[in-house]
Amino acid sequence: MDLGLKGKSVFVAAASKGLGRASALEFAREGANVTISSRSEKSLAEAKAYIAEHTGVEVFTVTMDVGKEDEVRDAIAKSAEKFGGLDVLVCNAGGPKGGHFADMSDEDWQHAYELNLLGTIRLIREALPYMRQALGGRIVNLTSTSIKQPIDGLILSNVFRAGVYALTKSLATELAPDHILINTVAPGRIETDRILELDAAQAEKSGRTEEEVRKENERAIPLGRLGQPDEFGKIVAFYGSFANTYITGQALLVDGGAVKSL
Repeated sequence: MDLGLKGKSVFVAAASKGLGRASALEFAREGANVTISSRSEKSLAEAKAYIAEHTGVEVFTVTMDVGKEDEVRDAIAKSAEKFGGLDVLVCNAGGPKGGHFADMSDEDWQHAYELNLLGTIRLIREALPYMRQALGGRIVNLTSTSIKQPIDGLILSNVFRAGVYALTKSLATELAPDHILINTVAPGRIETDRILELDAAQAEKSGRTEEEVRKENERAIPLGRLGQPDEFGKIVAFYGSFANTYITGQALLVDGGAVKSL
């Protein structure tokens, strides 16, 4: 299938590793002009080399902290200047700290809000003028399966990821007249550093080994295994592509069947 991405300008936030990098890799494979961002220049250089090694494509890099409005504005502007506009935006950020309600201070709540919800708002706000100028665009917000089924011990993520989905639903109606489609792709247990860190914390708290925790979590997935980043990235590339012409305001769970809600 031709995804209609060849020559399109794509911006992927928090793309130096994990799901962001996997998504950027798939866009590069499809012939898009890809910009990746991260707070770390070193991590960006490593991701750029990784993508070039696997695709032969050289991506454009910009440093950006989604918690800083001026950096978001500057990063989107640099990408649009480099590639003559912006067609596709993938909103992504690292997960906030784990813990329960009683563990969280006002500072924790504020940081998670700026990282996962306000950061997404800022990225979309800066991207929209370029998409409207192009008479269309695609936005993909990366969240979590917690938008459908809260995850114990991740209250900050549960709250603000759900906020991103509410934003997606609201903007689907507002942006439709501009031919801009917006969707959410929600990962379950994909084998990334974030999941391994959460498993390690769970193992330490329960007195079990990380392998025991991993096997227990895999048993809760109907497909019986963790997902791989490339499996997730392919879905993001489709939702952010111009082969997607009639899906907007939706959330797709990439979780091996783990979430049981309708």
